[in-house]
Amino acid sequence: MPSKILVIDDEPSIVNLVTSYLKNEGYEVYTASDGPSGLKSARAFKPDLIILDVMLPGMDGIELLSRVRRESDVYVIMLTARTEETDKIVGLTVGADDYVTKPFSPRELTARVKAALRRIQAGAGSGLEGSVLSFRHVRIDVDARQVTVDEHPVELTAIEFDLLQSLAEDRGLVLTREQLLEKMWGEDYYGELRVVDVHLGHVRQKLGIPELIATVRSVGYRFEDEPL
Repeated sequence: MPSKILVIDDEPSIVNLVTSYLKNEGYEVYTASDGPSGLKSARAFKPDLIILDVMLPGMDGIELLSRVRRESDVYVIMLTARTEETDKIVGLTVGADDYVTKPFSPRELTARVKAALRRIQAGAGSGLEGSVLSFRHVRIDVDARQVTVDEHPVELTAIEFDLLQSLAEDRGLVLTREQLLEKMWGEDYYGELRVVDVHLGHVRQKLGIPELIATVRSVGYRFEDEPL
């Protein structure tokens, strides 16, 4: 079955161009041109990935994303204008997995989509499916994709889970932002390092013990929970 992608944007030229590239890759593509119809389409078609513009009539992309996140952890790539720095951060905070800045190359966007879907289909992609990573505070069930902290369940998005798993697998070692980006999105990722910072900020908040993930200034991050 081909992966299903929903493109939500009110600019017909962008929708047509992106749709053409994605269909050429064999994806099943649905489209919507405003916020309300985008939300309905997300609920009706259950896409594997959503490409979502920030500026939409009827309901902006940030509000739409917040509503989608109440119901689904579908992978979301947000489209933002070059000057909308605040929207990028707000979008990631609300629950976007990645973002692409307009104007963008359709080849770049297609590469992002392919990398994201490969990661989703491969799970964490670490070859450790079925294993459990156990530490003093944190327990990570790789196969079930469940995390508990001091026996309390913690809800993480797909990206947040994979980042935590990557750090935990290399517990005690510093992973650079570039290394984490490559693990999550592949070698063809074109985005900004800030994506890692924002997502790991969410992970820290949800774990409730921020010091479990140490920031190594100007280098990267290190997982510091004690192994059992």
